[in-house]
Amino acid sequence: MIASTQYLYTLAIVLPLFILYNKWRATRSLSSVPTIGPSAPILSYIGAFRFVHHAVEMLNEGYQKYKGGMFKIAQLDRWLVIVTSPELIEELRKLPEDAVNFMQAAADTIETRYTFGPVVHYDPFFVGITQAHLTKHLDDIFPEIQEEVMVAFNDLISNVTEEWTQVPALSVAQQVVSRASSRTFVGLPMCRHPGYIGLSVKHALDVTNTRKTLGWFPGMTRYFVTLFTNESQKTVRLAKQYLSPTINERLAAMKELGANWDDKPADMLQWIIEEALARNYDLDVIVQTVLMINFVSIHNTSNSFTHALYHLAAQPEFLVPLREELTSVISEEGLTKAAMSKMRKLDSFLRESQRMNGTGIVHLFRKTFKDVTLSNGVTVPADSYLGTPLLSIQHDEELYPNPEVFDPWRFSNMREGASAEGVKYQYVTTSPEYLAFGHGRHACPGRFFAANEIKTMLCHVILNYDVKFENEGVRPQNYYVFMQSYPSADAKVLFRKRHV
Repeated sequence: MIASTQYLYTLAIVLPLFILYNKWRATRSLSSVPTIGPSAPILSYIGAFRFVHHAVEMLNEGYQKYKGGMFKIAQLDRWLVIVTSPELIEELRKLPEDAVNFMQAAADTIETRYTFGPVVHYDPFFVGITQAHLTKHLDDIFPEIQEEVMVAFNDLISNVTEEWTQVPALSVAQQVVSRASSRTFVGLPMCRHPGYIGLSVKHALDVTNTRKTLGWFPGMTRYFVTLFTNESQKTVRLAKQYLSPTINERLAAMKELGANWDDKPADMLQWIIEEALARNYDLDVIVQTVLMINFVSIHNTSNSFTHALYHLAAQPEFLVPLREELTSVISEEGLTKAAMSKMRKLDSFLRESQRMNGTGIVHLFRKTFKDVTLSNGVTVPADSYLGTPLLSIQHDEELYPNPEVFDPWRFSNMREGASAEGVKYQYVTTSPEYLAFGHGRHACPGRFFAANEIKTMLCHVILNYDVKFENEGVRPQNYYVFMQSYPSADAKVLFRKRHV
């Protein structure tokens, strides 16, 4: 007992000193880079704590002062270095993996080692599965997504009638996304199991809350915090109860029938099982990986859909032109994946919503594994973060006229005047001026799946309901914590069955 107490006392002294030393070393290396907030190692914590709830203001301040260059903002245990020029952004995305790493930076922000487990943190093999299988099978998957979206909405807002009815938009969106995604990830009947869907949504919220909590603590201290706050292992145990019978059934079929058999499932669970076996991973890793892709889908897709729905409810006059386009395209093509590509106004509406609100605050997020010298001569030390100010760039009036005005046809109009179908202005297309899905080889691999899911959901709403806010024309404010942006969780959208 005495030895344990001495160990804790030693750790309590040594760890802060170690963190301060690293911060001091990095501060010296970055002395030529201007700082938003205090720059001295200890005083920099003032800026780090301010960043928690004022990241947007700090990034905008840096962007306005140092546009075309770079600046830094303190984090609790390292520096966040922000680049703003198109040249530096292109350079950042091209830096080699052994110098800067996207997956480990993303894993740090989600705290995957604590919320999902060390294997998911250090070997996120689900990304390769998404790139190799999910996007490839979108044509086959789309009818199932469409059906599940319709069934889910009918189940969840069955109380909506000819009269206006309040709907908790974000909560409903999370459940619809969970069901539609799970239809692809684990299939029927699990995608409609109330217990499993409830667990998936709860886990996504638990991960979000855990990373908010851990964001207040530096470095290795987070391990000790998770001993009291982390429910991930409990979630894995519960998820195993739902998924184990299906997984074991498929493992038995693979053992008996080999790599292929009649009616072999073509879903994410099967692809995960096969990849996990190739890597000698156990059942826990399979379940943790399913939970990880559930989280990414529920968190990002439901937020993006809710942002768009809030714009539609704040300005319901946009319903008419959207309905006209949808009705025209569907009458010729049916409600198919191919038809989605012809709905230019819908595509523009979603791209504009994502331009305005983002999927985060900092993108092209990278963690340096070693000292990196950029073309402007600045050396960014190892164990720093690099990134770009997403919202500042996407609200730059030199790039987007009247950037604070939601213009739903901004990008469809650009496509009309562009050659080659104006591909660069499509919802899923990335560029140094539009970074909501990232850019380059680490652009979000699931964005094509997510875009089709969001479009299907918004199509269903537009074709079947009228929507508005009680205070017409007033859109609820987003809120920001650390580098994440969220739509209002409490806002209620008024729904009624479509009148015209």
